[in-house]
Amino acid sequence: MPRSVNHVASRAKRKKILGLTRGYYGARKNVWTVAKNTWEKGLTYAFRDRRNKKRNFRALWIQRINAAARLEGMSYSQLMGALHKAGIEINRKVLADLAINHADAFKAIVNKVK
Repeated sequence: MPRSVNHVASRAKRKKILGLTRGYYGARKNVWTVAKNTWEKGLTYAFRDRRNKKRNFRALWIQRINAAARLEGMSYSQLMGALHKAGIEINRKVLADLAINHADAFKAIVNKVK
């Protein structure tokens, strides 16, 4: 008796992954083994970079706060220490947004902790 292979399911699985690699360069989009490897590696990069994104944004916020704080005559570390000592709990994301978009509000916070 000949062996039974589910060609419908295996073809559908290949077609799904080849669809996900649409827009890739060269053989990465239409050769099954290359496309599968590229797609799997892409998942690894996505997992890693979801974590790196948080790091990068925190670094950006710190740079923005530092630049705005120096215009007010303080360094970033002095400002954060003074905020902590004054009991003002405001996170870096909001503080950076204030520094960029609402300079007067940022200035008021700095003057309060000086």
